[in-house]
Amino acid sequence: MVKCASPTDGQVDSGKRGFLRKMAAVGAGTTVIPIIPVAAEASTQPARRPGMPGVRYGMVIDVRKCIGCQACTVSCSIENAPPIGQFRTTVLQYEVDFAADNNPAMFSLPRLCNHCENPPCVPVCPVQATFQREDGIVLVDNERCVGCGYCVQACPYDARFINHETQTADKCTFCEHRLEAGLLPACVETCVGGARVSGNLLDPDSEVSRLIEQNRDDIKVLKPDQGTAPHVFYIGLPDEFIDGIDGQASVRLLAEEDNF
Repeated sequence: MVKCASPTDGQVDSGKRGFLRKMAAVGAGTTVIPIIPVAAEASTQPARRPGMPGVRYGMVIDVRKCIGCQACTVSCSIENAPPIGQFRTTVLQYEVDFAADNNPAMFSLPRLCNHCENPPCVPVCPVQATFQREDGIVLVDNERCVGCGYCVQACPYDARFINHETQTADKCTFCEHRLEAGLLPACVETCVGGARVSGNLLDPDSEVSRLIEQNRDDIKVLKPDQGTAPHVFYIGLPDEFIDGIDGQASVRLLAEEDNF
């Protein structure tokens, strides 16, 4: 049986075709996201947003005092509530073989966002959801983030992840909400060995500034050749770890005994 066309069929078909053409045009305009080259040069950095005036936050971690208890990891998870199995900070355990000793030793290395001076995660964000404040803290605007993962790939410190629950980028924030209330970051406050110290790097009398000055010959940062100028500083960090840290898996390193 042949169906007779009604007078409105042509209008309906025309309307559908017009609607589909419009949707195709919208789709083409929204699915193409330009890939911005990953670079940490100052010239590529967007203007910083307001923060706490007269402050440049940083952290010093004395690995000689770290006992690997993970109190920092637990307190951070309680304070910031990332999904189970995801962490903004942690302490990774590395097995180290001494050249002159057959007995391996365990080395604990706290890891977190380095809140770099030239953060490579900021310029690669296509929607400007990742940004840096004038006080140096790097944050993520979860209302803008589309979860593309560009910033996760750009970070040379593996300090970012896509939150399983929000599907947006997540990371350490130096507990900026606590800092603004005059409190210490949760990881600093709960560090059993007193290995973590944070504060204003612009204040020469702050504890963090004094530690850097007193240990100037022993201060190291992770991956200095990346040009990011990290603002998490380590005391007692063996040279083997400076450029040998990638991902979250444990590594087995050969180290000279006099380096530890």
